[in-house]
Amino acid sequence: MRNYGCKRLLACLIAVGFLTAEASVPQPSQLLPAEALISGRELAAPVANAAFFPADTATAAPEFSATLTIRASSLQTKPIAAHPLIDGRDARIFPGVTLQFFTLGNVLVARERGEMLRETAAGAMPSYWRVIAQFGKVWHEAADGDWSRAAFPLMLVNDTENHAYQGLATFLYRGKDVTSLQMQFVQQTAPYLLHQHFVMWGSAAAVASAANATVLETDRAAARDELAARLPAKPWSELLKSAPPGSLNGFGGPLYAKWRVTAAIVRDGTLYYQDSQTDYGAYPYTLEMRFGVRSIMKSVAAPLALLRLAQVYGPWVLTLKVGDYVPGLDPKWRRVRFQDAVNMASGFGGVGSLTTNPNNPYSGYLDGDYDAWYTAPSLSDKLQQINKNLRPYPWEPGTVMRYRDQDFFVLGAAIDSFLKSMRGAEADIWQMLKTEVFAPIGIAHAPAVHTREPDGHDGLVWCSAGYYPTMDDLAKIALLYQNLGAHGSNQILHRQLTADLMAAHGALRKTGDAASGEPLRADEDIKLYKMGMHFTPYVGSRSHKLHYLPMMTGSGENEVVFYPNGLISMRMAKAAEVPPDEKTSSDDAAETFRAVDRLSPF
Repeated sequence: MRNYGCKRLLACLIAVGFLTAEASVPQPSQLLPAEALISGRELAAPVANAAFFPADTATAAPEFSATLTIRASSLQTKPIAAHPLIDGRDARIFPGVTLQFFTLGNVLVARERGEMLRETAAGAMPSYWRVIAQFGKVWHEAADGDWSRAAFPLMLVNDTENHAYQGLATFLYRGKDVTSLQMQFVQQTAPYLLHQHFVMWGSAAAVASAANATVLETDRAAARDELAARLPAKPWSELLKSAPPGSLNGFGGPLYAKWRVTAAIVRDGTLYYQDSQTDYGAYPYTLEMRFGVRSIMKSVAAPLALLRLAQVYGPWVLTLKVGDYVPGLDPKWRRVRFQDAVNMASGFGGVGSLTTNPNNPYSGYLDGDYDAWYTAPSLSDKLQQINKNLRPYPWEPGTVMRYRDQDFFVLGAAIDSFLKSMRGAEADIWQMLKTEVFAPIGIAHAPAVHTREPDGHDGLVWCSAGYYPTMDDLAKIALLYQNLGAHGSNQILHRQLTADLMAAHGALRKTGDAASGEPLRADEDIKLYKMGMHFTPYVGSRSHKLHYLPMMTGSGENEVVFYPNGLISMRMAKAAEVPPDEKTSSDDAAETFRAVDRLSPF
């Protein structure tokens, strides 16, 4: 999963002050002794992340298979969480959940990996969080006696917003016995409702029971297939060996390193990734991290659904009217085509300035009681907030781009309704994507935020935000776009529509008015938008040609960028809800573009 050589681990431990370069590397059993896990005592602070991954001297552990019932428990925060209570739920509580584990050699596998598990046994106060478990490790250390160690990446995610805490959990096992879990959450993608960055840690009691043996072999086969389907991945150091000296300086910028979570390049089908640095050393499972990517979801759910449905039924799907599939909206929605909504040009959402020359695409974005809509739990509640607070603009759909999360949410409802009209009441937009788009390209799990319906079930997926992908997932989606909707010989998306999208054909000027009839010049240095993609102008160093680089972007400075040289850059970040006097980036907006251009000039 990454290069865990002695030099890398040594550097990690030096960085957090655990030893000098002359000292020997501590074992996980020294950083987090067995006694602490057996006693279940709370630690005074998080420990070095190296405690959650086997050292080079670790030996093989026995097989493990059990169902762990993990009790709700309190989490400490640093700094103290200022406003941890949201809608009656507490962000300082780890939720009570049940996870079934088994091993594949030294790999610890959670049967429920990649899924947003809701709390099943709340304590005195419900937890704000759901959890996502990922592939981990098992090993043995002499200092632990007859106990063996298990550790796994654990994400805290939320069902009301797209916030993710990347964490680590570990426990000891001996036959049928297990200790408590020690957990720490030391990295995160951008908060919104919590309005604060902090680390969390704690201990949770766990009870082991027999796993479901009847499905174990099937589960093992599925886990093997999932791991085999991942893209080839190499640490950043491998890319530096072949790159021209200094060419990748500044990669990840203009965002300062403090606000980055990780970054990567996809080159010739291989994912080259940087370690995710934290105050407690490098996160030891970078490829297992799931991120709250915010509006990157706008480049995923609705565009992929429309391009897939255009492949299945024909391009006419994009001309369907939103108001014909979502009842109860303002009458203007009956003139808004699916393609208008996905271009953020519904002509709807009349709050903020009416100025169109030059247009301000973000005018009024968070107006119209945005938070009341954002936190409304159900589909009906969200549509009610849209009807209550947003109004038609005077211009026609398809002419002026105005950035609105609500456009993508309503579009998702319309696509889902259309799908049901074609395939029956059980059809679902996100399930269709998981089955017909994600699974064929090797994405096994797609956790995402859905509406919370009155009977407690998850409803419509948010098409505006809410996706929790790994870097491998994002790379595969990007490669699907780059390959014009094809995966091998399988044409998954409509080829011509995907080609038009990636070439920005028909894209709208962010600051213009398409009704003016003024064509886009080939050399025009202006930002564009189409189908969830932002297009940023950049002049290549070799061609001296103006390129419009397609970009998938999300709040907090998350971004995925496509380049004419076939490379793809990714940056996961957390630059939101920052102190008002804090500057998060330099003024050199093209810093990463130039680094990729130097690596492979275009």
